[in-house]
Amino acid sequence: MAQVTRTSRRTTKAVKLSDVARHAGVSAMTVSRVINQESGVRTDTREKVLEAVETLNYRPNKSARTLARGADAHIGLIYANPSDSYLGRFLHGALEAAQRTDSHLIVETCDNKSTASYVASAMRLVRANVAGVLLPPPISGSDAVLSIFEESGTPVATVSRFSQDPNALDISIDDKGAAAQMTRHLIDLGHRRIGFIRGPADQASSKLREDGFRGEMQNAALDIPPDYIVDGQFTYRSGVSAAEQLIDLEVPPTAIFASNDDMAAAAIGVAHRRGLVVPGDLSVVGFDNSASALSVWPELTTVDQPVSAMASAAFELVREAVSTEPQNTDTPRAGPAIECGLIIRGSSGAATQTT
Repeated sequence: MAQVTRTSRRTTKAVKLSDVARHAGVSAMTVSRVINQESGVRTDTREKVLEAVETLNYRPNKSARTLARGADAHIGLIYANPSDSYLGRFLHGALEAAQRTDSHLIVETCDNKSTASYVASAMRLVRANVAGVLLPPPISGSDAVLSIFEESGTPVATVSRFSQDPNALDISIDDKGAAAQMTRHLIDLGHRRIGFIRGPADQASSKLREDGFRGEMQNAALDIPPDYIVDGQFTYRSGVSAAEQLIDLEVPPTAIFASNDDMAAAAIGVAHRRGLVVPGDLSVVGFDNSASALSVWPELTTVDQPVSAMASAAFELVREAVSTEPQNTDTPRAGPAIECGLIIRGSSGAATQTT
């Protein structure tokens, strides 16, 4: 991510959420969850964050978030993710953060396969003179979009860009580590033939999840036949096609790991239509812990990705960036990739065939 240039904004010594994150040694998202009294944070971590809040005298109140442009900040969001469930959770988190910070959210939707559409949306937000911008995947990976906001001096916070720039405002989870953990779960259940449905190539998380799967299979000295990895687009329809390819193989897998829940739900549907029992004949697991994970039977074993909390934390980072100048550009603004846990439900079970 190119370095953001800020112009004509007020300098202040106010302590920011990212300062608390660095002091406590946790991610910005974790700090946001503790401050907003959300669940899912361990007691010792919560205490560490609250201690940092007290030590730094961090006060996330309205006056501390007032912009030089005025209290009612307009923050833009460009959205092109094909998953409806991801959209709903992301918007929920962003809208909650906007309400907390007396901000307004301006949403631009665009074609998820068109860079020209991405650029047009970015230009509209620049012309609207938004104070800052929030970019979820796949837009967060677009260098063309980021360069537009860099040139206009508009601060940007990204989600799941996995930027190596230490000054980038980015919130990410440990996709690779979580995928490896899920793969190990299937291996521990006795599965040796595991198929994988990858996500779209334009999203960094797709490659990281595939890397996690491949790495854990290699650690277990298990082969991955080329036709055991098939393409998907993070949509239910693409999951149907991918699952049919895997299930119809001469020697099909005993488990399918789909790299999001929509595709995993589709795989369960295909299995039912083929007369297979899940998980007796075929285990199916996903990634996200979205609403679709609970709308299928059996309910889906999946990775718990806190999309709403990620959106909220990213929103607060960009909100802070447009209200104050950074105090120290040599230290990371956002924390390292956030670890995710598994949610074990009924769709994964012991393998009945191991060869």
